[in-house]
Amino acid sequence: MKGLGCFVLAASVSCAASKPNAPGPAVARVAVAKPEANAPDAVAKPAEPAKAVIPDTPAGQTLAAWLDAFNSGDAARMNDFSSRYKDPMGRWIASVREVTGGFDVVAIEKSEPRSITFVVKEKASAAEQIGFLRVASGDPVVIERFTLVAIPPGIKAADIQTDIDAETPARIVDATDKALNAQYVYPALAKKMAQALHDHLKHGDDQSITNGPELAFVLTEQLQDVSHDRHVRVEWQPRTAPPESGDPSDEDRRWKEQMERINCGFVKVEHFDGNIGYIKLDAFGPVELCGAKATEAFASLGDVDAVIFDVRGNGGGWPEMVTYVESYLFAKRTHIYDMYTRDGNKTTPNWTNPAVPGRKLATQPVYVLTSARTFSAAEAFAYDLQSAKRATIVGEVTGGGAHPTHPEPLDDHFVLLVPSARPINVVTKTDWEGTGVRPDVKVPADQALDNAKQLAADKLAKLGGARK
Repeated sequence: MKGLGCFVLAASVSCAASKPNAPGPAVARVAVAKPEANAPDAVAKPAEPAKAVIPDTPAGQTLAAWLDAFNSGDAARMNDFSSRYKDPMGRWIASVREVTGGFDVVAIEKSEPRSITFVVKEKASAAEQIGFLRVASGDPVVIERFTLVAIPPGIKAADIQTDIDAETPARIVDATDKALNAQYVYPALAKKMAQALHDHLKHGDDQSITNGPELAFVLTEQLQDVSHDRHVRVEWQPRTAPPESGDPSDEDRRWKEQMERINCGFVKVEHFDGNIGYIKLDAFGPVELCGAKATEAFASLGDVDAVIFDVRGNGGGWPEMVTYVESYLFAKRTHIYDMYTRDGNKTTPNWTNPAVPGRKLATQPVYVLTSARTFSAAEAFAYDLQSAKRATIVGEVTGGGAHPTHPEPLDDHFVLLVPSARPINVVTKTDWEGTGVRPDVKVPADQALDNAKQLAADKLAKLGGARK
């Protein structure tokens, strides 16, 4: 095993111990027959590529509607689309939008009435992705399968071969079986998942699948139907990184540029009336790359009397970064959780670090905003602070993914993200897997900020008012 990886960071990043192995959304540049599908976006883009016309089919119309909602950047519109079309990517849409700046469709690779293969380009960079969308028959139309795959630098979409032969499903199922039984954090559940894959294979459920991304999507559904573990999944990549590669790859450099573009997830630092600080935190990047951004964010807050962390759109990241941020909120070294790892059957304690640089907010009231999209490492942040009675959680029950993962190559294109560890909170003696973090103050996500501001103001009033 390569060592512990990270909690999932949105849908566009897969995490390894030292770097991402990232199949992200495939970016295809599609020009929709309807003008609103290419609505202007506030994010500057390098150059306007030639646009492709999206076909007027059920799949094409669905793609056009998705792009329209996605490119708007409006959370309500994106959520409405996800609800209406049963979008399996819905829980990640806001996080992916933040990273990419939106998508332009540049090519339609293949089109059938109920399916479409397309290429999109990120508005915020030159990166491209290839997408695969299939809708179910019936009215209203709902999405059956939808996946996006990052196109590695130096490769063109036309050069990517996604077709698979008839033997591939059985071969990948066997490799997944082996990896699960060797590494998945709960051995008994690993056996159940593996058996389910073999049962589906035996019943011919994978027989009609002819491309790799679609097979990965279906196998992921089969695994999660049994485990209800939203971290475990199979991904297809145009190519997989050499194991234990020491040199930074083009994918690594592109991922680093993405993190820098979103300021490592520290999207916004503000001051509200009453000397209340606010940090909108959309990702937990690796400490070696993003620790300084966390320090800058706390320095920007200054001497606030209370602080609100907004992780409503945060899909996860690195556990070490969660602890790094938490260290600014405790006066002394504090034991938060133990991480159990199946490899070696070992448990490692995790403590805050009182030596983090810069200004700390060790005594100020803390509020954490959550939504149903809050996932993985972002859930850890809320759960840790809630369990330690260091924060009040305001918003919605979170997604329920607690198991850190690492990528395990199955062949040259397929990768299994294996949850091979689990946190054990020192207070609750468990985690939030499958249940999510339950807020102290349960309100709709879009009302969480106003509620938290009022809670902070009331708390400060009881404490005798703001110091300033």
